[in-house]
Amino acid sequence: MSEVKVGIIGYGYWGPNLTRNFYEIPSASLVAIADSSDDRLKQAASKYPHVTVKHDYRELFELGLDAVVVATPPLTHYRIAKDCLEHNLHVLVEKPITLKSEDAKALVELADSRGLTLMVGHTFVYNSAVRALKNYIDSGELGEIYYLDTARLNLGLFQRDSNVLWDLAPHDISILLYLLGKKPVSISAQGTASVFKGIHDVAYLNMTFPNNVPAYIHVSWLDPCKVRRITVVGSKKMAVYNDIEAEHKIKIYDKGVDAPPPYTDGDFGEFQCSYRSGDITIPNIRFAEPLRQECQHFVDSILNHTVPVSSGTDGLEVVRIIEAAQYSMLNGQTQEVLKW
Repeated sequence: MSEVKVGIIGYGYWGPNLTRNFYEIPSASLVAIADSSDDRLKQAASKYPHVTVKHDYRELFELGLDAVVVATPPLTHYRIAKDCLEHNLHVLVEKPITLKSEDAKALVELADSRGLTLMVGHTFVYNSAVRALKNYIDSGELGEIYYLDTARLNLGLFQRDSNVLWDLAPHDISILLYLLGKKPVSISAQGTASVFKGIHDVAYLNMTFPNNVPAYIHVSWLDPCKVRRITVVGSKKMAVYNDIEAEHKIKIYDKGVDAPPPYTDGDFGEFQCSYRSGDITIPNIRFAEPLRQECQHFVDSILNHTVPVSSGTDGLEVVRIIEAAQYSMLNGQTQEVLKW
């Protein structure tokens, strides 16, 4: 196989961006687009006149495709992805992979049994700034990691069949798993349903990773400011990734505090910390569209028979974490132990 014949299922909010990227990738051939909306199909046909458009995604099974991209509402992900895998198609499905961990596990097992690539659209793990941040952590330049804090806030977009946890938290959970290369051992969460009863629009997650490294996630549909920020605090340095910044997305702060030697009875007055406040470093990071990197990676994984960075298993892990967070949020902020 020298190129991958791709079909897009869903041309709504995110579908046009995926379509553009696969259309432009030399090693991919965009063959078809499926969507139940007449208006969206007209838009697709107008922009890509040589691409076949269909109302029913199942009609794509007759077009000799190698792979499909599922960009439909999350509630439909399992049914559509399962159908495509059963027709021996490689699948890239948008986040979250499913809304139930047992469904995600079934997709992973089905893909493995057929030797197919199953990948999840955790776009931020293909972000060059996030990858640079991981390099700073892995190199030890930040020192021992004390904690991580993430904030993903904005006004909207409210959804009827989901809440802010399922909508926004997959981004930050997938980033944390990627940055640390480990899975959390426990999680608790609290949230608020301010606008619509039963639909949480604000949530706070407290996660604990191995070696007692805490990570905090704040997500909101109900905030006056758009915030996309990750802070990593280490024993040597601190780093901030701000995705809203146009150019300087990462800043490394040579700041910290050193504890004094252990004191004994009677010398409490000598208890003084040593504070450091050095330079702020702004690394030069070459920008590449994360979604383009993701789409290219999907194609390369198929052609090279390699496991994607955001595999179906990674998607399953994210869903299990969100399920535990939702249970905690609905049951008095209980501390949920994650057994892997």
